[in-house]
Amino acid sequence: MGAFHAYDIRGIYNVDFDKHTAYKVGYFLPALLDTDKVLVGRDCRVSSDEIHQYLLEGITDAGADVYDIGLSTTPMVYFGTAHYGFKASVQITASHNPAEYNGMKVSRENALPVGLDTGLGTIKGWIEEGRPTPAAPVKGKVIPKDIHADYLEFLLRYKAPLDGLKIAFDLSNGMSCLYAREIFGDAPDYIYDTIDGRFPNHEPNPLNPKNVVDLQKLVREKGSDIGVIFDGDADRVMFVDEKGDFISPDLMIALLGHYFIGERGEKGIVLQDIRSSKAVGEYLEPMGAKMETWKVGRANAALKLRELDGVWGGELAGHYYFRDFFYSDSGLLASLLVLRVVAGLKKQGVSVSQAIGRIARYQNSGEINFRIEDKQGAMDAVKDFFMSREKATKFMDFDGYRIEFPQWWLNIRPSNTEPYLRFLCEATSAQLLQEKIALTEDILVKQFGGKR
Repeated sequence: MGAFHAYDIRGIYNVDFDKHTAYKVGYFLPALLDTDKVLVGRDCRVSSDEIHQYLLEGITDAGADVYDIGLSTTPMVYFGTAHYGFKASVQITASHNPAEYNGMKVSRENALPVGLDTGLGTIKGWIEEGRPTPAAPVKGKVIPKDIHADYLEFLLRYKAPLDGLKIAFDLSNGMSCLYAREIFGDAPDYIYDTIDGRFPNHEPNPLNPKNVVDLQKLVREKGSDIGVIFDGDADRVMFVDEKGDFISPDLMIALLGHYFIGERGEKGIVLQDIRSSKAVGEYLEPMGAKMETWKVGRANAALKLRELDGVWGGELAGHYYFRDFFYSDSGLLASLLVLRVVAGLKKQGVSVSQAIGRIARYQNSGEINFRIEDKQGAMDAVKDFFMSREKATKFMDFDGYRIEFPQWWLNIRPSNTEPYLRFLCEATSAQLLQEKIALTEDILVKQFGGKR
């Protein structure tokens, strides 16, 4: 049962979970969410077909009907859930993980995420206690449902003329292939634009620098204004500038201000995760935004954005959430809005690197992972060390710790999905940044046996 995590069900298929787990998830889901209709989609992974078969068998054996949308992006399932009024949905996917992984993302009414604390833990408990799964007197039906055109129509509302923009796309052989050419046409340069659940060219994780190398090369070779890369299920998107340099995804939260505030005049709440650069708020607040910081992960961010009625938000991992999209995340919608902004900036003679240069003001370590057994003890040791030496200007103690000082700040948090303690640091100079990283590493490695 190691596949049940804070945000979803995910692991190596036939190691962390198998078809029997998929059946039981399907069987228990209608009772958990009090519904007799479940929307189901799936990604292109080799194991998705078998998981799909057993998930549907479980749902229909419980007496509920399945509305099957077939191959889909994860945001397509969110759209279908909220737009058509379903009270339950499942996307079969392992998102950005390697090909041997798979999983299920579960949503409830209004595309609200179902995490370990909001339902997945209950299903996990029912499975572990061996709750019986008797077939219902009347088996449910599987009803094919085509929502491709409706989702495409929704996305195209946000498309601006991009004629003067030279774009390079890496579709990662993933689910963005379903829509990219329909949305952006044949003018951009594409690589890895055929669906292949083996991910033969690179893993579908744009946060790993080695997976972005081919896009960076394409941008430089073609003289593109911007490069765009999606993860496997197209709920995340990341960008490289015209020089081929990777752009930290949190900085794009700030760039989106040119659309929501500059173009639409929506001066509302903007959500960022606890790892986001201070530069994001420093850029957006003078424009009229009110910044809110919250925990990492869709199960947290989508709920918080809805609670706050925020306009938009984002995460360091490349998720972008929109009030216009049921407070959920969509890589394709985010790319449309970013490209809309970039096209406008180009008309003003501003390149992507210049635009990002106006936002970025700090030296940033990126997330550094340490394998550590005593995560809480290590976190407390880092906190106590720095707070005993310097006066903090801000302290946040959700999702680990974020501690801000006049010239630098840190975030240290336990991973919800992997056996790591994650550390991130930002400072006003490279020298100060390296000093703080070295001090932290000294604590985590020497005192707690951490391994990078």
